[in-house]
Amino acid sequence: MELPFGFTAVVLVIVAIYLFSSIKILAEYERGVIFRLGRLLSSAKGPGIVLVFAPIDRMVRVSLRQEALEVPPQDIITRDNVTLKVNAVIFLRVIDPSKAVVEVSNYVYQTSQFAQTTLRSVLGEQELDELLAHREKINLRLQSILDMHTSPWGVKVTNVEVKQVDMPESMLRAMAKQAEAEREKRSKIIHAEGEFSAAQRLVDAAHLLATEPVSVQLRYLQTLTEIGVEKNTTVIFPVPVDFFTGLQKMLGKGSDETAPAAKTA
Repeated sequence: MELPFGFTAVVLVIVAIYLFSSIKILAEYERGVIFRLGRLLSSAKGPGIVLVFAPIDRMVRVSLRQEALEVPPQDIITRDNVTLKVNAVIFLRVIDPSKAVVEVSNYVYQTSQFAQTTLRSVLGEQELDELLAHREKINLRLQSILDMHTSPWGVKVTNVEVKQVDMPESMLRAMAKQAEAEREKRSKIIHAEGEFSAAQRLVDAAHLLATEPVSVQLRYLQTLTEIGVEKNTTVIFPVPVDFFTGLQKMLGKGSDETAPAAKTA
């Protein structure tokens, strides 16, 4: 019995449409995890052309590109009882597409939940100064903990960054006062060191001038020259340095003469 030509053409068109719809094209960064009659095939397919014969086969597309997952702000109490709001960013990518589909229902959601609990537990063990000063160390610890949880799913956490730390207004004012006090302390220390260096230089200059008495006279004349350059009303009476030296000797002799007279009396 021969089939009508119209029926044969319809069958051929249906078969062609079915075969055409079975062709799937996967990009370079995509892999196709195929289930045939509910069973997982040995390996993920792609990239390129992949044949998926529905309803026998079912394909799940998995992207191998790195994804950025933002952790919402978490309320954290540090070890020194400071309340903070901290959020973070997680960078992850799929290493094994088959495990990412079979071992977990939604690896992005699961990673987000693990990140929130891990962020609270790890930062709760730190003091505020450690959190602000050693952020790189905390990021590495968060990454290692999350990577240990996600590795059975075929997901690799490449990096974790603590994005923002929001502190109370009172704590910001206290930190500003602490920084101001620290700056004032440094300025006083620098000023004291400058005074000490200046005093030390003056002592060295006095010893140097004492070796040559004429240098004191020259320094005296230089000072008079510097004062005379300025336009002022200061009146200066130059007095020789030897005058003060002779006067000092006379006063010394006078005190020596009065001392024996006091003894004889």
